[in-house]
Parts: sequence; C-alpha cells; structure tokens
Amino acid sequence: MNKKLRYLTTYTALIALLLILSGISIAAGSISIPAGDIFKVLAGGQADSTYAQIITGIRIPRVLAAIFLGGALSLSGYLLQTFFANPIAGPFVLGISQGAKLVVALTLILTLRHGFTPGSPGLILAAFMGSLISTGFILLISRRTRKMSLLVICGIMIGYICSAVTDFVITFANDSDIVNLHSWSLGSFSGTTMANARFFVPIVTIALLLSFLLSKPISAYLLGETSAASMGVDIPRFRLRLILLSSLLSACVTAFAGPVSFVGIAVPHLIKKLFGTAKPLVIIPAAFLGGALFCLLCDLIARTLFMPTELSISTVTAFFGAPVVIAIMLGRQKR
Repeated sequence: MNKKLRYLTTYTALIALLLILSGISIAAGSISIPAGDIFKVLAGGQADSTYAQIITGIRIPRVLAAIFLGGALSLSGYLLQTFFANPIAGPFVLGISQGAKLVVALTLILTLRHGFTPGSPGLILAAFMGSLISTGFILLISRRTRKMSLLVICGIMIGYICSAVTDFVITFANDSDIVNLHSWSLGSFSGTTMANARFFVPIVTIALLLSFLLSKPISAYLLGETSAASMGVDIPRFRLRLILLSSLLSACVTAFAGPVSFVGIAVPHLIKKLFGTAKPLVIIPAAFLGGALFCLLCDLIARTLFMPTELSISTVTAFFGAPVVIAIMLGRQKR
C-alpha cells in the first residue's frame, strides 16, 4: 500500500473510532441515555432535564478528559522516549507522574488546612513542579549511566518513594476531602467538570501544537546528537523544550486525573507499528489520537464492566499496556 494512502486510511480509522467511542461513552453508564436525547442536547434542543444534566455535567467533561489527557499522556511518553532514546521511557515508569502526584497532594493538604482549595491553575503548577523535580533526578541518573535497565529501575524506585510519601500523608490526614484523594491517587477521569476542561483543553492543545512544530528537529535528533547539531539544531535548547513540554503534558494529566500507568509507553509503540513509520511529522498527532482512543476505551471499560462499581483507570490501562511493554523488552532482547 502507498505510504500516504496508509497514513490517510489509518488516520481516518482512528478519528472514526474516537467519534464512535465518544458517543458510546456519553450514552452508556448506570443510566443509559437514548441516542435521540444525546443529539437533542448536543444540538441545543429540548430534552429530558435529567438526561441533559448527566450529559453536560458529567459525561461530556469525562469524555473530554479521556481524550485530551489520554492524548497528552501518550505524547508525553513519545517525547520522553525521544529525549532518552529509550523505548520504555514514560512519565509513569520514570516516576515523573508520581512526583507530580506527591506535590499536588502536599499542595492540597497545606491549602485545605488554611481553609481554601487551590484552583485548576494552582494544581497544574504544583504538578508541573513535581514533574520537573522527578525529571531532574532522572536526568542526573542518566548522566551517570547509559544502561537502559538501570535508568528504568531508578525511575521506578523514584516513583515508589514518591508514592510511599503520598500514601503516608493521605493515610494520616484528618480532613475528609484529603482522605478522598485515595481515589484520585489511583487515577480516574471521574469528577471532571467543564470548569476543569476549560483549563486543560487549551493547555494540552497548545502543547500539542508546540510539539508538532518540533517535528523537524526531532527527526534530526533521532539520527544522533552529532548529526542533529550539524543540521543546525541547538541541542541544549531543544532538549530543554522536550523536557518542559513532556513535563507540562504529564502535569496536566496528574493534576486532573491522577497518575495513569503505561499509556505513555505502550501507545507510541503501537502507533508506530500501525503506521509503519517513525516520522515525527506523522507520529506526533497520531500518538495523541492513539492515546485519546486508548484512554477513552479503558475509561469506558473501567466504569461499565462492573457497574455500579468503578475500577481505577490505571487498573485497566495496566492490563492492556503491560503486555505491550513486555513485548517491547522481548523484542529488544532478540535483536
């Protein structure tokens, strides 16, 4: 098949599946909503008030969270894999998500004790700082060793340390709002509001566009730092941009959904296999679409499989994503 035709066909299939899953996610749940009422609400027509409240207040914000935060997580993983030249680098495996979770939890605890709750900008800023701190430790370790296995193990250990401190703080918290952080700390798109979406949608969209503008430097960087420098790429500035963008994307996810596992590792590799190329110009938007589709599917399974009991999103993403990581490792071992 012609490459351009393959790209077009695959993109069309991803977008079509995303639209279908979005419709199913809005309709399905403990209260099933007829398709006719969904169209009436989306078109601004008269519909059952209960259905309208569920659609606009609960399910549409949750679908937006799965799409934009799932896409952000996948794109963050792709940028980290590019930066470290490591196929299993990702915000969850390297402990970046857990670092963001720790700082967000501490911020909530400190602010709630003084009688106020930080808004969305405060949570994003706290998560961003946590992401940068964890990334800083990983960068220090990466300078001391080039072994992929050791870098990953150190990242996992950083993640465990951050998770342990977070769990300790939450466990001994007295405020009921802080105790409720247990569900957030496991990862979930539930509770997302349109007010939240108004913050993360533009931030993630801008980060996606900035990442897309880096397609040419990334293509050069994949050939090696020496080759990229000879092509005019400012390596220190380029690496800084990659880290800042990946940290910002990961921070948005953690601030609103908690840490979500394996999406940032598994989806970029699946997308590369699906498209049959590693060209950043093709893979960057495709990785975003793939992450959105993957998280939308996992969220649908998490909330409908054992209704009314809801699974954490990380439980489902780990179930599907972990085998992909194992396959990646086995494939590298064979090579």
